[in-house]
Amino acid sequence: MDKKLILGSNSPRRQQLMSEAGFSFEVMGLDVDEQYGEMPSLEVAEYLAKKKNVAYREVLTDEIVVTADTVVIHEDKVLGKPQSEAEAVEMIQSMSGQVHEVVSAVCISSPETEVSFSDRVRVQMLPLTPEEIQHYVSVYKPMDKAGAYGIQEWIGLIGVGSISGSFYSVVGLPIHRVYHCLKTEFALSPSF
Repeated sequence: MDKKLILGSNSPRRQQLMSEAGFSFEVMGLDVDEQYGEMPSLEVAEYLAKKKNVAYREVLTDEIVVTADTVVIHEDKVLGKPQSEAEAVEMIQSMSGQVHEVVSAVCISSPETEVSFSDRVRVQMLPLTPEEIQHYVSVYKPMDKAGAYGIQEWIGLIGVGSISGSFYSVVGLPIHRVYHCLKTEFALSPSF
C-alpha cells in the first residue's frame, strides 16, 4: 500500500500541478519562518524547501512530504514575495526589459529517504510601461508570488518574451521532476 502523500504548501498553483500530474494527496499548511542567512542566491530556494520539510517531519510520522520554494533572482538579488503593492511595482520595474532567473526547489521526504533538488529557468521580460505594471499589480494582486508576478497571468502573456527551462518551474513547481522522483525514489504511483 502506498504511503499517504502530503503537499506542504498552501499555493493553489502547486496544488493544481500535483492534481494534474495524477497524484492523490492531502494539503497541509504550516507557518514556517522563511528567513535565511548569508548564502549564494542560487541556494536560497532549496534551503527554504528543506527548512519547510523539516517542520513537517516534526509533526508527521509515516507520510511522504513534498515541500517547495520559489525565488526570483535579478542582478544576484533574491526577490521574494512583495510586502506591498509599491514593492511589487518596484520589483517588476527592475526586471522590465531584462533577463532574470527563477529557481524553484523541492524537498521530498519519508521517514527513510530525503531528496531535494532545484530547477533554474532564465526568463526574458520584455520592456513594460509603468501603466502596464500598475495595471497588473492593481488587478492581479501578486503579493503571494516570488518576484511579484505569475507567468501564467496577464503579465506573462504580454510581458515574457522567452524562457529557457520549464514553464512549470516558473509557475512554482518543477512538476516533471517531482513526478519522476515520486515514482522512482518513493515508489509512488499516480492515481490514473
